[in-house]
Amino acid sequence: MINLDNFYKYQESIGYFAQQLNFPEKLTFHPKTFNDIFDTNHPAYAEVVAYREQIQSYTLTEIKQLYTDTFDFNKQAPLYMTYNKFDTQKERGQMLAKLKVLYEMFGLEMVDNELSDYLPLMLEFLYAAQWQNDDRAEGNIEFIIMVIEDGSYAMLQQLREMDSPYAPLIKGLRETLKLCLQPSKEVSHHA
Repeated sequence: MINLDNFYKYQESIGYFAQQLNFPEKLTFHPKTFNDIFDTNHPAYAEVVAYREQIQSYTLTEIKQLYTDTFDFNKQAPLYMTYNKFDTQKERGQMLAKLKVLYEMFGLEMVDNELSDYLPLMLEFLYAAQWQNDDRAEGNIEFIIMVIEDGSYAMLQQLREMDSPYAPLIKGLRETLKLCLQPSKEVSHHA
């Protein structure tokens, strides 16, 4: 079940994860972006700090090569969340169509050359869509998060095996989204 309070609380950081998982550019790693979004209370703080420390040991050219080697040339860690999940192309095609319709329902027009299960696109959609006061938000946010949760599990395992700097980033993303799926806990005092 979706916890909309946590979702709205972490929506900015979901946008940060989207930015970090897009093809790297110079501004991708600007420290102000990180500092404006994360503090020590954020559930992914330690993982994002670990990711930043590792990724900053590379030049931008090296990061671009690492990104390509990690996500474009590795079928075990693709950025497409349904790539390794369906037995047939028909099943995957149905899921891609469902995601595309969902995006359009909330006003996102997809570019023709991108598939609807592309993780940075999914995260950007969660970040940018206007969810407040929309009765359709709850179930649809939960659906997208569940697709990401399912698709990123094997990806995280593969990134860990590769000792990739992207492993802590994906772990942090999963931790953040997990909190968005947990019911809020009421504080009660016992006399």
